[in-house]
Amino acid sequence: MRSLNLEEDIRPLSEFRADAAGLLAQVRRTKRALVLTQRGHTSAVVLDVSEYQRLVDELQLLRDVHASLGQIGAGA
Repeated sequence: MRSLNLEEDIRPLSEFRADAAGLLAQVRRTKRALVLTQRGHTSAVVLDVSEYQRLVDELQLLRDVHASLGQIGAGA
């Protein structure tokens, strides 16, 4: 996932509601996450589907590596 652009990638929920299609197009185009705020606090993150899948796959791989290292350390 690409790094956030703080000027473009943090938006209030009200703006997302008003321009959901445009902001979703931005997420797909830039491959950057969109952070939504509500009452001045972070509330949700919107990710491109392919970026989300990549993160899930990477997390599973890291879990598998961690489990394997534990088995090696235990002599299994």
